[in-house]
Amino acid sequence: MATTKLGFIVQRPPYKSENPKLALTHAIASQSVEVYLNDGDIVTAEVAFIGDGVLNCLKDQKATEHYDISSTESHIKMSLLVDVKVFVCKEDLAKFGLTENDIVMDAEEFGADMTVSVVPFQEINKMMEDVNHLLFF
Repeated sequence: MATTKLGFIVQRPPYKSENPKLALTHAIASQSVEVYLNDGDIVTAEVAFIGDGVLNCLKDQKATEHYDISSTESHIKMSLLVDVKVFVCKEDLAKFGLTENDIVMDAEEFGADMTVSVVPFQEINKMMEDVNHLLFF
C-alpha cells in the first residue's frame, strides 16, 4: 500500500491567467486516478495559496458575469467537495489586509465537509516538505 502526496502551490494573482485554476483542476483530477492504481494505493492532493496567490480566494468573484469564465472561487469549492486540502497563508492574507471573512472558507451549498484552513506559512512549508511531488502555479 502506497500513498502518493501531491502539493500544488498557487503564488500568482487571479488576473489574466488560468494558472490558479489549473492548479485546482489538477488537484481535483488527481482524486479520480484511483481507478488506475493498484489495490490499496492512494493519491492525496493539497493546495496552498501564498503571496499574491491568496487573492484567488476572495469571496463573491464576478468572473462569470464579467468575462464568461468560471471563477477561481468555484474551483476552490469543487476542490473542497472532493476532499482536497486547501490552505491559505495567514501572513499573506494579513499583508493584503484580508481576514477569513473575506475569503472562501467552505462549500456547504455543495455538501462539502472540508473547509479551507488559514495557517501560518510554517505549516505550508511543512506540507511542501512532506509531499512526494510539488508543483508551482
